[in-house]
Amino acid sequence: MERTVAAFFDVDNTLIRGASAYHLARELYRREFFRARDIVFAGRHALTYALFGETVPRVEAVRTRALAAIKGHDVAEVVSVGEEVYSNVLEPRVVAGTLKILQDHLDAGHEVWLVTATPIELSDHIAARLGATGSLGTQAEHIDGVYTGHLSAPFLHGPVKAEAIEVLARERNIDLAASFAYGDSLNDVPLLAAVGNPVAINPEPRLRAYAKKRGWQIRAFKQSRRRLMTGIGRGVQSASLAGLLWAGAAVIKSLRGRQH
Repeated sequence: MERTVAAFFDVDNTLIRGASAYHLARELYRREFFRARDIVFAGRHALTYALFGETVPRVEAVRTRALAAIKGHDVAEVVSVGEEVYSNVLEPRVVAGTLKILQDHLDAGHEVWLVTATPIELSDHIAARLGATGSLGTQAEHIDGVYTGHLSAPFLHGPVKAEAIEVLARERNIDLAASFAYGDSLNDVPLLAAVGNPVAINPEPRLRAYAKKRGWQIRAFKQSRRRLMTGIGRGVQSASLAGLLWAGAAVIKSLRGRQH
């Protein structure tokens, strides 16, 4: 049986300018999902990260608090908020050059998957709106439509992205050696390295250097890395306060980008 070719896209700063989870978290905060002490907690960890860098215990602490913040809330409510956030905030932030690449893959008959730390409730909606095959996003456990405060699968970040597409490839007969992947950050290296055709999109300096060393293709669009980061820039403090509560590693990625 002929094997399928697929294209895998990171979301934040590859397909959409800025941190998508931050915008979801900001709207959830506006709807009082989070408490004042949650915000103080997130702010303290964001400051510690900026001063001393990322550690596994720190990420785990933030992730645990994030899941606790949504415990007991309805999935349907978060899905509805995600739809509003995409229409009102994220759609104008879609990177035109990356969207054209995505469409070219669809026109070629390839499967297209978004692979992101962003919550699945939002990434699924983004994928549907863009006509993609589907998405692989972070999955918070829920029972009877209510969040339990736990993850139902590993946080989709770094090496876990590569593991996720390898599982998907086995399920859908995808030929990874013939497939494509697109990312902007050094954290996307495991995803990019898992396919035969890796492409760095508007890469941060560390990924640009790594891609050049490996001979990977680099695509740079009119939205420069500085502009991409400016999309987060004025909201980084808010992202540290709200975004960390829902998707800690996604916002940590944004903070890391500011340092380069």
